Amino acid sequence: MHARIGIFCYSTSMFSQLKRLIKMIGPGVVTGAADDDPSGVATYAQSGATFGYMPLWTLLFSFPLMFAVQEMCARIVLVTGKGLGRNIREYSKGLIVPVVILLLIANVVNISADFMMMAEAARLVVPLPTTGLIVIFTLMSLCLEIFLSYKSYAKYLKWLTLALLAYIAVAFVWPMDWYTALVSTMIPNIVFDKNFIYLLLAILGTTISPYLFFWQAGQEREEERLHRHHHEKDKNGERLGKEVHVMRVDTAAGMLFSNVVAWFIMLTAAGIFHAGGYDQIQSAADMARLLIPIAGKAAGLTFALGIIGVGLLAVPVLAGSTAYAVADAFNWKMGLDKPWHKARGFYGVIGFATVLGLIFALLGFSPIHLLVASAAMNGAIASPLLVVIMLVANDKKRMGAWKNRAVSNVWNSITVAGLGLATLCLIAQSLWI
Repeated sequence: MHARIGIFCYSTSMFSQLKRLIKMIGPGVVTGAADDDPSGVATYAQSGATFGYMPLWTLLFSFPLMFAVQEMCARIVLVTGKGLGRNIREYSKGLIVPVVILLLIANVVNISADFMMMAEAARLVVPLPTTGLIVIFTLMSLCLEIFLSYKSYAKYLKWLTLALLAYIAVAFVWPMDWYTALVSTMIPNIVFDKNFIYLLLAILGTTISPYLFFWQAGQEREEERLHRHHHEKDKNGERLGKEVHVMRVDTAAGMLFSNVVAWFIMLTAAGIFHAGGYDQIQSAADMARLLIPIAGKAAGLTFALGIIGVGLLAVPVLAGSTAYAVADAFNWKMGLDKPWHKARGFYGVIGFATVLGLIFALLGFSPIHLLVASAAMNGAIASPLLVVIMLVANDKKRMGAWKNRAVSNVWNSITVAGLGLATLCLIAQSLWI
């Protein structure tokens, strides 16, 4: 009897600690988790399956780049009190419309690929037709984003970040060469091979995407409205300093979480598939399907559930980021904290992007081809967009004491150069094929 009471108390204590942890999760962690969507999983899995442990160092390198970009975007919003799209529109009116159009196209393509991979993964768990599963996931995403209040919706997103733990868990059901993995992580090894360079650039393209810029920036504004009620802030005031500090910690945690999960996905693909001679993975669902006969049904189904969970997190982020960008560009009322009838244009964009993604998914395009197209478009948008965002972040008049420091400018410049190179190589590779 006493043992049962002890177990119950321990379980209650663990659940309370988990709830406190979830409350600490902010826009940065949710953004980082959304970056490991089914399309990202496919890229990391393909890298590990093709080249083994060799590309693991890329995740260590991408962390400071991701943090620098996301921190800069979120800081602009906190300091100016305006959305990222509005800041860009005020600084460069001619850029925002083409950015919004390209962002919409890229996000719709990404949503479509994610829907298809989620449906393929779900079929490993429930024997339903692919078309029916795609429609179900579409309706779930729309209902949660449009009809839930922001406070409830934010909680839903935070809990879904736990789906990423499935990817970590799978790595421990199979004996890995941990020594080689750690050495490959700490010591970069580059092979001057066309396919290796292509995958390296694809990793950069899928890790740093424009939709993440707009999503976190929009969520920072939502959090501000939820907790601080539009209070007036001095740009050099103590309250703003605390907000920026909290944002930086949250962003660092989110980008670290994102890269750690991606590292484990690549590790699993290297240790199981590359070592076993399975070097052709075309989608995230492929990895889950192949895990079942190799590592066991539990491992395969766990990975499949992770794909479904993070897909349900990523699709609303993709659609929502588009809505934030469009609403800012045209000065519409916006925000998930508003009921749909008070921000019809904002929610209309969410519905439009999600339904277009559904249509593309039902047309039967190849997920891997959609991902290549999406990565190329994201890269095409990201480089010029980041240049303008850096100009905004360095504007003394706009940012005051919170303008970019030298370290931020260096890391963001590296990111711009890398994304520009990635775009050129992805386009060249696509044309060559």
